[in-house]
Amino acid sequence: MLASWKQLIFQILLLLISCRHINTTSPDPTPPPLVPIDSLPRDVRRAAFKGEGQIEKVELLNPVNLELVCTWTGHQNKESNITGFWRKDGLEIENSHLTVQLQNEQYQLQQVFNIVSEENLGNYSCVFESEVKIDFVVAVPQIGEIRDKPVVTYVGDSGVITCKMEDSKPMPNTWKWYKANGTDKEEIFAAAEPQRYEIKNNERKTKLLVNNLTMADSGLYYCGAVYTLSTSMGHVELKVITYYEPLKPFMAIVAEVFILVTAILLFERSRSKKNDTEGDMMSDQTNTLSPGENNGLEGSSSMRQRKT
Repeated sequence: MLASWKQLIFQILLLLISCRHINTTSPDPTPPPLVPIDSLPRDVRRAAFKGEGQIEKVELLNPVNLELVCTWTGHQNKESNITGFWRKDGLEIENSHLTVQLQNEQYQLQQVFNIVSEENLGNYSCVFESEVKIDFVVAVPQIGEIRDKPVVTYVGDSGVITCKMEDSKPMPNTWKWYKANGTDKEEIFAAAEPQRYEIKNNERKTKLLVNNLTMADSGLYYCGAVYTLSTSMGHVELKVITYYEPLKPFMAIVAEVFILVTAILLFERSRSKKNDTEGDMMSDQTNTLSPGENNGLEGSSSMRQRKT
């Protein structure tokens, strides 16, 4: 009997211990796989200091381990070592201060940056002694052909806006279009509104066709060349006008001519009235003279003629 009680107590203890190891919480979702930093290809960019305001452009398409190397020959009286550090977008990068040794009559500052997303793009600067700086602008290829003047079309017509990536630059993966809405950009989905929009992509070139234009369609349109790391943006202004808009300058000229002609006619008419009034006054004065006075006037006139 005592042995059976001991066996029962032992089984209860085993059950309690096993229950304590049961995880009643729901498992966390499996995190998305990350790009292994060590497996990324390495891209090395070098620059030697040449003068103030030096900017080096670095165009990237895919995630890389970007190694930036800066070289400075230093001042005439070179010190054995100086201080160097790095900045990103004007802000000092934490724990980037280093002591740079003088080697082969120059100083060299280098750092590896993991460029895996759009957030890692930007302006990287190497700084020597807080006075010498080289800027590396790290970005995807930029759209070079930008139209300065707006595309002008009429209400009710169709408008075509184009964007193109230069032939010397890598071809984007695809293209996207956006319309400015205040400070934001709204993506245009041609498939959702096939009667209004049509997008045609052809490698380095894209076209946006907008049908049945209204005045509300005027504004800025953005074309986006999509790369793996980020999207390069360009913009074009669309101006929608009525058919009367081109006539406005002509109508203004006609109005000015009409006003000028009217002013001339009024002036001529007023001068004509004035001359008629003076003629009537002279006629009245002549009619009021007596016969003798008229003869005297005629005689004096004859005398003047004989003297002449």
